[in-house]
Amino acid sequence: MIKQLLLVGMTLLVSSGMSAQIQTFPLGDVKVMDTTLLKHQSLSQSYIMSHNPDRLLAPFRREAGLDPKAPLYGNWENTGLDGHIGGHYLTALSQLWAVTNDTAVKKRLDYMIDELALCQQHYGNGYVGGVPGSKALWDDVKNDHLDVGSFSLNGKWVPWYNLHKTFAGLRDAWVIGQNQKARDVLIQLCDWCVELCSGLSDERMELMLRAEYGGMNETLADVAALTGNDRYLQLARRFSHRLLLDPLLHHQDRLNGMHANTQIPKVIGFERVAEMAADTAWHNAAVFFWDNVVNQRSVSIGGNSVSEHFHPANDFTSMMESREGPETCNTYNMLKLSRMLWTMSGDTRYIDYYEQAMYNHILSSQHPDLGGYVYFTSMRPRHYRVYSQPEQAFWCCVGSGMENHSKYGELVYAHHQDTLYVNLFMASVLNWKQQGLSLTQSTAFPAEEGTSLQFHLAKKKTIALKIRKPRWVVASDAKISVNGKPLAVSEVNGYWVIRRTWKNGDCIRVELPMRTETEMLPDGSGWASFRHGPIVLAAVCGHEHLDGLRADDSRMGHVAQGALLPIFEAPVIIANPAQLTDVIKPKSNAPLHYLLPRTHLVNASSDIELVPFHTIHDVRYQTYFKVMTPDEYERNMAEAQKREEERLRLEARTIDQVNPGQQQPESDHNIRFKDTESGIHMDRHWRHAAGWFSYDLKKPESTSAILQITYFGQDRGRSFNILINDQLLTRVDLTGSQGSQFFSVDYPIPAELINASVGNKITVRFEALPGSIAGGIYGVKLLKPILNTPGK
Repeated sequence: MIKQLLLVGMTLLVSSGMSAQIQTFPLGDVKVMDTTLLKHQSLSQSYIMSHNPDRLLAPFRREAGLDPKAPLYGNWENTGLDGHIGGHYLTALSQLWAVTNDTAVKKRLDYMIDELALCQQHYGNGYVGGVPGSKALWDDVKNDHLDVGSFSLNGKWVPWYNLHKTFAGLRDAWVIGQNQKARDVLIQLCDWCVELCSGLSDERMELMLRAEYGGMNETLADVAALTGNDRYLQLARRFSHRLLLDPLLHHQDRLNGMHANTQIPKVIGFERVAEMAADTAWHNAAVFFWDNVVNQRSVSIGGNSVSEHFHPANDFTSMMESREGPETCNTYNMLKLSRMLWTMSGDTRYIDYYEQAMYNHILSSQHPDLGGYVYFTSMRPRHYRVYSQPEQAFWCCVGSGMENHSKYGELVYAHHQDTLYVNLFMASVLNWKQQGLSLTQSTAFPAEEGTSLQFHLAKKKTIALKIRKPRWVVASDAKISVNGKPLAVSEVNGYWVIRRTWKNGDCIRVELPMRTETEMLPDGSGWASFRHGPIVLAAVCGHEHLDGLRADDSRMGHVAQGALLPIFEAPVIIANPAQLTDVIKPKSNAPLHYLLPRTHLVNASSDIELVPFHTIHDVRYQTYFKVMTPDEYERNMAEAQKREEERLRLEARTIDQVNPGQQQPESDHNIRFKDTESGIHMDRHWRHAAGWFSYDLKKPESTSAILQITYFGQDRGRSFNILINDQLLTRVDLTGSQGSQFFSVDYPIPAELINASVGNKITVRFEALPGSIAGGIYGVKLLKPILNTPGK
């Protein structure tokens, strides 16, 4: 049941009865003054406004039966996720207008809403969206005709995920952008959604939710709060995937192998429903999830996942080896979840994480000169990142990237009754309209280890000021003064509290001496990252082989495809891990610059300079360093070198590969199927089919190649054919004779099968024989027959 609904300053508030909820300020009431953050905001605005709104609107007009005014954009915008960027665009414009008051931005936003309202009117039943083939798709759903995969619904690429961006964009255009027409469009869209799902049983809803659906539960709960209509809250509950929720309710970790950014928005929705319905069990499930992801699955920059999926919490090997490290969308959503959990609890651990992830992952995910956005931030030593270009790349991380850099002020301050919270140390001006005061924060943080706060008041005001004590400060080292006089302040629940009657001009100075700390990977594998305060430090490692640094519109353009440099040749720190912070030394006359001395390094010809990670761009870099004692180095490096050389030889032979059962790799390879299932076994993804499934792989340049397929040794009684371009390559009979292990089989592909392909792709198809199953398939690689190693 909805407890209480408030709309204050266009910020949505709910008093749920679980705890006193802290209120954040509307974006427009906090003016960010930090020059670095303002530069990123300005770059994002230029990037956003460079887009042609009619091209973003084209899929919506097409689905409504209207002629598009301009051609669709390419990339993900015309290959199945048509319209998803349009939803993000509404949110980005709304936020930009709130923080800049730029009339051109507001005009663009209003135009988008007018066009969407027209599309909704022409569609005729409340629906508005850019999902290809919308009418047939949603008619099938309404009639309970469901063909569901982890990334597809009735053959369409995650349509609920796509449509959620429109829901969320309309909400933000209404609440943040103050566009009342957006309210009308959104409510009609929600009514359409209620009607569409009314005929589905809970069991069929749960089946449908196997396909990624974004944060539908969160947005529906928001609309319930905004309108007071309980049926939207009930639908939000039905849009909450029990497959994820039930283990979390029992504090069970079932996340290994799950697609990370599918799950995080679900949990945001769990928390939003919990707030609305005073459901402490759902709230505790969200807390458990946050604790698990942040403390067991995240790296020092605040990101998580490898190739979009949660790796085993006790094994970060793939994190250190993969070119596809933490995804920016994941951190975008973890910040949202952290913000929500903090407003319910006031627990500063959520702000500590928020600060670290914002400065190190989000800030670093935009090019500081060109404005392009990053998808994967590799943690592999000496790899690099790729940046989007405005008219070419339309990945999910471009959509969330458009939103990231105009909301740096969202959590700097907050309030509860007559208490003012200062959470982040950021040059900014707060306008607290209800209390008739403004507060100016002056700091060069993080280059400055402290901040100053000054009140501007028309008359005296009694207020409790709560200043966050960050985890990176030793309480005894911090110093606080008011109007130049030292003040002894007690810490209460992570905040220094000063309650007094303030007058105009009162100034508080907070000294925040930072420590240089080591942050090890959670799995205990001996990889170390360095932080000074919340700022992660990293090393520049060269400019060679930065293939695809500026992403084109190709399907895999978001991945840094340049050569993987051998990990065993990366610098290694030889030291006792307990004494690591004594090894690095500050560089004179260079704030936040440090040196790793050559005397403690292997594979380094000189001292290594460490600088803030968010300042490193267009280069290869190293964020984590392997730390070993001399004895460990002698024992382990020879074996590590052997394993790495074998891996790199296979990498050099690989023409293309697919990880079956993983959403993005399968989508990138144009999966098609009938009667198929996917899952996870022993932390490995698999796919099998009672019918068939196929992938399009890159055509080999030569007329010879090898198809390498990975199986599980105990699968038995499974017979199927493997076809290349619809011609039989081989029959496979799995007998279960290989034991409890994974094994790979190489199948040479005859030249005539390769030559039969049309264009630059070959199609590999796994087809079950009658009464049997094709698979499970755990890996698909297309290899060169031999490795052309220099000198051989």
